[in-house]
Amino acid sequence: MPSDRIKLSQEILVAAIGDGWPADQVDAAVELLASSEGRFPAGARRLPSDLVRAVQRERLIVAMLRAASELGYRETNVQDVIERAGVSRPTFYEHFANKEDCFLAAFDTSAQRLKEEVAAAFNKGGDVWRDRLRYGMEALLEFASREPDTARTLIVEARAGSADAVRRRVDLLDALADCLDTQARELLPYGRSFSTTTATGVVGGVEALLYARLCKGEHEDLASLLPSLMYFVVLPYEGHEAAGEELALSPS
Repeated sequence: MPSDRIKLSQEILVAAIGDGWPADQVDAAVELLASSEGRFPAGARRLPSDLVRAVQRERLIVAMLRAASELGYRETNVQDVIERAGVSRPTFYEHFANKEDCFLAAFDTSAQRLKEEVAAAFNKGGDVWRDRLRYGMEALLEFASREPDTARTLIVEARAGSADAVRRRVDLLDALADCLDTQARELLPYGRSFSTTTATGVVGGVEALLYARLCKGEHEDLASLLPSLMYFVVLPYEGHEAAGEELALSPS
């Protein structure tokens, strides 16, 4: 298999195409892909055509994330994507109109997954604001470490995309800021006294740090940033003493 061709695990597939497919059919799809250099062989005809299409689409999305991360959005072309996906050019155009269409689909699915993971992590903190915040920040850093291609595409390469890509990037940051603002207003004693721009500024600062790290390919030790990021986020809401308590904690 070419070294740059993407591989899809069963976990990735199920997360992308949903759990409505029989497990044996998903297993068969994963096995066929694993034994055929990432391409669907003739045996794929035994699988439902809708499942094959769903898997092909996900391969193209993951391939776009990989290509954009490795080459940069502006330098990426359709050929780069189909080579990494292991599908044909006609198959690409069955799913997407052009490179931008594929990139926006990759951005949208990835951004939604990130927002869902962060929201679920917040909920683990119960009614304690800083616990919620810590779990949410841990989820963000873990996502970026686990999926560096996705994180770089969302945070770095979308800046170089079309006006639609830039707007989607702004919308993602706004959604994360809204989540932070909602948590503060609901759980802090004086939460309602804070301007919504506080959360916007905090998220912008976190994004700037991640942008710098991802630009340099430094994604393997992002978890070590947690105490510093918690200090930065807590400071405008609860002051130096509370922020210092977070800075003193070791990352889990």
